[in-house]
Amino acid sequence: MDYLWSPWRYQYISNIRKANRCVFCVDSSGERDPEDFIVFRGRWNFVILNIFPYTSGHLLIAPYEHTANFQAFPIEQLTEMLELAKLGQSAIEQTYHPDGFNIGMNLGQSAGAGVAQHLHLHVVPRWAGDANFMTIVSETRVLPEELKSTYEKLKRHFS
Repeated sequence: MDYLWSPWRYQYISNIRKANRCVFCVDSSGERDPEDFIVFRGRWNFVILNIFPYTSGHLLIAPYEHTANFQAFPIEQLTEMLELAKLGQSAIEQTYHPDGFNIGMNLGQSAGAGVAQHLHLHVVPRWAGDANFMTIVSETRVLPEELKSTYEKLKRHFS
């Protein structure tokens, strides 16, 4: 059996645990949206860039409500979340032209959720060879642009 290690994730997980607030419990005013990389606000959910992305364009869709209970998530809110995932996938396709996508949730810490107390959906663009030797051997991710550029490129697709 082969093992792939992702030690860079520890920085993310350890910082989340130290935070004074849930990173997905956002200010309702929208004044800090550019600084917080909130790309779009829907009625029940919002779209935000992952600040520790796996690849450029990695989006998260999260409800405003602080909940981890997927089973109790109302259907209208879930429907909006999936519609925003579709919109996000389209925006990423038009901007970055990836070879594929990972779209899904990690529910619970043992399932890989870095923020287990607030459910969220990942939309991750993927390219052939994006998990290259830098990630595996050097414990380094190579992202070709800063988050601000990613934000500006994707935001225009959500107007």
